[in-house]
Amino acid sequence: MLPLVSIDLLLRDAGGRYLLGLRGNPPAQGRWFVPGGRIRKSETLAQALERLAAEELGMTLPPASWRLHGVYEHFYDVNFAGESGMPTHYVVLAYETQLPSGPLATALPATQHLGYRWDTPEDAARDADVHPYTKAYFTEQHP
Repeated sequence: MLPLVSIDLLLRDAGGRYLLGLRGNPPAQGRWFVPGGRIRKSETLAQALERLAAEELGMTLPPASWRLHGVYEHFYDVNFAGESGMPTHYVVLAYETQLPSGPLATALPATQHLGYRWDTPEDAARDADVHPYTKAYFTEQHP
């Protein structure tokens, strides 16, 4: 089975906190994780960034507002369908942006996450319920 390519969205507010969502679906179900998702076949990176920002954040953010934070690999014992015995390897492109000035969307989408919160990198690092892959975004150095 080939690796999947995904994008994770590191949305930072003016206070340096990042948006985390409580995952409702596998993999990482029940853990706090940054929003994101898989890139679809024939979808450009710009198209994927726009779609994921709309679906995961309920926001319209131009692709040019995001900067590449780093490239990561995530390995899970289950796949996105929750099937055991079918591990998943993701190549993850982590993109970061600062929340635009003005009000945040009144309601963040509830399709992938059961709830949302804002954490500083330090608070996320101390919380056992924040997934280690999310913590890595704040602790590992990548070009």
